[in-house]
Amino acid sequence: MSLALVPGLADAKDQLATVAMNGAGISQAVNIVLALTLVALLPGMLVAMTSFTRIIIVLSMLRHAMGMQETPPNVVLIMLAAFLTLLSMSSTFEKLEQQVITPVYEQKMAGSAALRVGGGIMKEYMVGKTHEQDMSFVLGIAGKDMPADADSISLVYVVPAFLLSELRLAFQIGFVIFLPFLLVDIIVSSVLMAMGMMMVPPTSIALPIKILMFVMIDGWTLVARAVLSDNM
Repeated sequence: MSLALVPGLADAKDQLATVAMNGAGISQAVNIVLALTLVALLPGMLVAMTSFTRIIIVLSMLRHAMGMQETPPNVVLIMLAAFLTLLSMSSTFEKLEQQVITPVYEQKMAGSAALRVGGGIMKEYMVGKTHEQDMSFVLGIAGKDMPADADSISLVYVVPAFLLSELRLAFQIGFVIFLPFLLVDIIVSSVLMAMGMMMVPPTSIALPIKILMFVMIDGWTLVARAVLSDNM
């Protein structure tokens, strides 16, 4: 018997098809929104969950220590910090590519599973770089006890503890970098005062000396080695 011969059955079929199509559209729209949100959060995730924070802070402090506010430009420092981050986290990024990016690209892994696996890989990296005292501090603020297994710690607690450890290390490296440039400033100022040349700005004399000293000791290589080290 044809569906058209049954009163109301054909209309019900059309309504079900319309609902199914609308449901598929809603699901697709939600997936698009989630994808756009993830893309928007990627810069913040790069800063918060990688060594980029440590590296860019050290490079910025180096520029201020030399007395050059705009040289190298911000874009150069950001690109250098980004590539040094890729270099320092090469093994972690290889895991992400093999276990997350490639399966998702080949449609062998769902989005929720990719987020779970990727979050686990990043958490493993961050826990390995986080000081125990920083983790205890964050968990103490949240009213949590230090677990015996690091895998049971949520990313909500791992990320701020990791950032605190990275900030501490960045400022330790920056302090060591500042010392020789500060010494040059003090010596130049003392010599100018002893010669009675108090009207001559010390920075005009100290800056070329700083640049010459930095080039002679191959400073960029030393700074890169310092920011790529695990501890100070």
